[in-house]
Amino acid sequence: MSTQGVSGLLKGMPNVVSMGLASFTASIASQGARALHVEWAPPAGGDPAALEALDSLLPRAEMIRQANDRALQMMQDAQPVLVDIRPAREVIPGMSERTILHAGPPIAWEAMCGPIRGAVAGALVYEGKAADVADAERLAGSGKIIFSPCHHHCAVGPMAGVISPSMPVFCVRNETAGNMAYATLNEGLGKVLRFGANGPEVIARLKWMAGVLAPSLAKALKIAGGINIKNLIAQALLMGDECHNRNVAGTGLFLRAITPHLLAADVEKETTAEIFRFIAGNDHFFLNLAMPACKAAADTVKGLRGSTIMCAMARNGVEIGIRVAGLGDRWFTAPAGEPRGLYFPGFTAEDGCRDLGDSTITETAAIGAMAMAAAPAIVKFVGGAPSDAARYTLEMYEIAWGSHRDYQLPALDFRGTPAGVDIRKVVETGITPVINTGVAHQRPGIGQIGAGLLRASMNCFREALLVFAEHYGA
Repeated sequence: MSTQGVSGLLKGMPNVVSMGLASFTASIASQGARALHVEWAPPAGGDPAALEALDSLLPRAEMIRQANDRALQMMQDAQPVLVDIRPAREVIPGMSERTILHAGPPIAWEAMCGPIRGAVAGALVYEGKAADVADAERLAGSGKIIFSPCHHHCAVGPMAGVISPSMPVFCVRNETAGNMAYATLNEGLGKVLRFGANGPEVIARLKWMAGVLAPSLAKALKIAGGINIKNLIAQALLMGDECHNRNVAGTGLFLRAITPHLLAADVEKETTAEIFRFIAGNDHFFLNLAMPACKAAADTVKGLRGSTIMCAMARNGVEIGIRVAGLGDRWFTAPAGEPRGLYFPGFTAEDGCRDLGDSTITETAAIGAMAMAAAPAIVKFVGGAPSDAARYTLEMYEIAWGSHRDYQLPALDFRGTPAGVDIRKVVETGITPVINTGVAHQRPGIGQIGAGLLRASMNCFREALLVFAEHYGA
């Protein structure tokens, strides 16, 4: 700069662009100068190991780009169709009479949180393997029961996520790739097995679902020839759902789709009316259809070489874990977070269990909290203001590889939902996925006490990035 230019700067108050601490900008403004504060932080929070990992992947950028483009295309092309409802033992790979599946990454009985222990005990009583809850707990700790994550068996389970051999499961087939995914039928909210409750009324409801609800719906499905769940999700997003914690439209759409076939099936009139009342009275019924649909889509990219896209995210009440497409079956875990939101009368955050369930497969597959802009009414269930719903979705674009072609958001001019969480972007920006979730009481046997919001742990993504760089970095 010339001497004349320097002297010109000194004649008046400077105009300053300030980065870093907001107090810098405030100090300048207090002296009468104009100051613009720029929100800025060093990439990866200045973490040397993370920065080195990111740098090592720069020469592999084109390989990763092609892999991630392929991953996004495969997930978008998935066509999950509900084709049957069968007992878990008949269809879930690796399911034995001694197997109990649970939500989240692997965990032993001794380490399980209260709701999963309560649900396991209830499942063993339901199966007739234990006389009561106390007997079930002794059996669970005896070593005679095999515990395994739902995700290891092409399945997903909400909250406690427990699946036992005779429980009926939705069978969802991805017609594009041919892979299957499974989930139990939704019991509703409150005192239910998936929230760790296990009383006589819980077992009685499960028995009715297995003996009446599931066989009747299976008959209707056979007549229907299957129901495309992806189409219902796309419609539900246009009608105010985000298909994780708000499923009012999705449940109504499914009921509309199944009704003519249920009426045509060999089902007694009184039973049909009972089924209508149950589904119509359970706004969350569709969640257990959206989840295996998302699992069927996300599983197509597991093992896709070179892809940094997250292909699973799940919690077991003790840990949260993620899987990355290019790293196959490996879990990357950290302590599970604590949701904050709205609680039923008589309960507070101190009563709640840490985050729990496989339902974050919805966020993995570009709905759920990724699509909160579609569902401003969700805040009545999880807390916050309607404007927060759009804000969370807009933030998620910062860590997404792209936008979903088929899942669109009316509030954002029909922009596609943020799709394909890229572990590099998560670590570089410091932004982790938003999760909206139900909250179970930390003690077994009580059930749901509220719903809320939280963030996935950065530690999962950082560890995954470091391992990815070891595998693929220059």
